[in-house]
Amino acid sequence: MTDTAVAAAPVAAAQPPAQLDDVMLAMDVVDTLRHRAKLTERELAEGDREEDLIERLREIYRNQGITVSDEILKQGVKALREERFVYKPPASTLRVKLARLYVRRGVWGKWALGALAALGIGTGTLVYQDQAARTELSTTIPASLTQIAGDINRDATVDAIKARVAALVADGQSAARDGKAELARKTVAELAQLRDEVRSEYDVRVVSRPGELTGIIRAPNRNRAANNYYLVVEAIGRDGRPLSRSVTSEEDGAASVVSKWAVRVPESVFDEIRRDKADDGIIQNATLGRKARGQLEPTWRVALPGGAITRW
Repeated sequence: MTDTAVAAAPVAAAQPPAQLDDVMLAMDVVDTLRHRAKLTERELAEGDREEDLIERLREIYRNQGITVSDEILKQGVKALREERFVYKPPASTLRVKLARLYVRRGVWGKWALGALAALGIGTGTLVYQDQAARTELSTTIPASLTQIAGDINRDATVDAIKARVAALVADGQSAARDGKAELARKTVAELAQLRDEVRSEYDVRVVSRPGELTGIIRAPNRNRAANNYYLVVEAIGRDGRPLSRSVTSEEDGAASVVSKWAVRVPESVFDEIRRDKADDGIIQNATLGRKARGQLEPTWRVALPGGAITRW
């Protein structure tokens, strides 16, 4: 088989793409025209003077040592008229606004995340506090009332104490059921204080230290002709230290927490203590009463009329 040469059909010459240098020169022409705004406005306002504008541009580039063809200069002038190289922002549509928000997410995202975190923490805190309050009223306070009441009843030796405990427990449980948290807590505190009172042990001793009063004689307001006799006392615990007590004054009905107070005694007991102290300055039998565990009030060595004062 004989090889046969096949002649290729002629191909039309492709249009050469625009050179990058030409495009850059055209853009430079536009930039030059913009920097000479007054010149451009005046020349472009008169269409028949475009040639004069091109000549001026040719002179500008010639002075810079740059040779620019008339075609490039014309393209630059045309591009300026068509605003080809001018950036025109897109219309402010919803899509454009969303796109701008997305681009700026690094700025507003931190604030948004912070706000969401704060909202979450705040909501979580409120939920936790609400749950804690419910648990306190439904579980914690009732359990505390039951426990403290049991402690007191195991030590109490007087029925009146147990009756008082039952009343406080009933009040506390009712307050908890009604959602009255503050009242329920107050009842628990009162019950705990009662437990401390029941468990305490001390002696009531007449004060006989140098420079301190031992006895006081007062005329009651309702009968100035009569006299009330008081002995100044203090509570001394099993460790030998004085204890503070809550004492209600019979003169004004005010309760005060004091380390010393005066109890009203019969005149005979008052005279007995006065003679004892006058003998040698020391009271031989200074213990006036004793408070035992399981009781609320001291047991006095002699019958007392009752009543006390806290100021003299």
